[in-house]
Amino acid sequence: MIRKLLTIALSGTFAFSAHGADYDATTQAYIDQLTSMGLPAPKENQLVHIPPTMADLEAADIHPELKKVIRKGYDLFTNTQQLRGEYVFNNMNCSSCHLGEGRMPFSAPIWPAAVTLPGYRGKNGHVNNLEERIAGCFTYSMNGKPLEYGSDNMLALSAYHQWLATGVEMYPKQPVYGRGFPAPERPAELSYDNGQKLYEENCAICHSEDGSGLRVDNQTVFPATWGDMSNNWGAGIVRLFTAAGFIKNNMPLGQPNSLTDQEAWDIAFYMDSQERPQDPRYTGDIKETLEKFGPTFHKHSLYGQAREKDGEILGDHDNTGEKPFLKPDSIRPRTFD
Repeated sequence: MIRKLLTIALSGTFAFSAHGADYDATTQAYIDQLTSMGLPAPKENQLVHIPPTMADLEAADIHPELKKVIRKGYDLFTNTQQLRGEYVFNNMNCSSCHLGEGRMPFSAPIWPAAVTLPGYRGKNGHVNNLEERIAGCFTYSMNGKPLEYGSDNMLALSAYHQWLATGVEMYPKQPVYGRGFPAPERPAELSYDNGQKLYEENCAICHSEDGSGLRVDNQTVFPATWGDMSNNWGAGIVRLFTAAGFIKNNMPLGQPNSLTDQEAWDIAFYMDSQERPQDPRYTGDIKETLEKFGPTFHKHSLYGQAREKDGEILGDHDNTGEKPFLKPDSIRPRTFD
């Protein structure tokens, strides 16, 4: 039922306009569906884009070979577990974080990446293109190894991103409605105990009390929220504000914005206080790693901090989960000096 609801909410032809302009009927119906689900309406002058569906792809006047490649990208995006053991070493799919086939506003819809990259990324301190951005997801969120640049699979995933951006200009001047995981304002205090209570009441039914998620017939139904089968300490969602934004806008599934800001932040604090595989950028010493990445990335996570419950230093280990290596060779600097 939830999967059907998300599909209905996101189906339709593509269109975009600014919130102060006259919407066409399709765009207005799309906004009405999203707000009826509990998501906020667009703000003045935001770019509203309805990504095309796979049904739209079948009807599109493009070459059959291109359709085949986009279909392959969709298949890899929604079932990334087919790459398990070679490029993926946990229980995640791309669609585990980017809900609604990567089309859902406020769940980091993937089409903005296709029209805003190449662009500078603070996480690695250089300009990234779309392939490199996808590679980062495999490195951190999949606790894995990136697809080879220019490979058939990388081409397919890139094509799917770009297909969803059909009709949007490159480097749009308007702010994008529903981009990323926008977080509510952080409360003055966060509670581990309250986060645990709320997680057990709202999240454990799908993601299990131990955070291991749910798998059926070797396929992920609900992803792991921590542990060896979850993302590693370098993944974006270990940042508290990212996790809080995802939870507030998307969880419990099908009930966006049903939790208070405090509840979303407390659940994020509890979840991100649990262990997971090591950050691939780990130098072998957690203090040294924090010196390198604390000022940018880990200042927003609990990595290297003492856990409130028992004082354990989070991330102080060599565990890489099922991955038989720490750092894939794709993590490298880029400079034009």
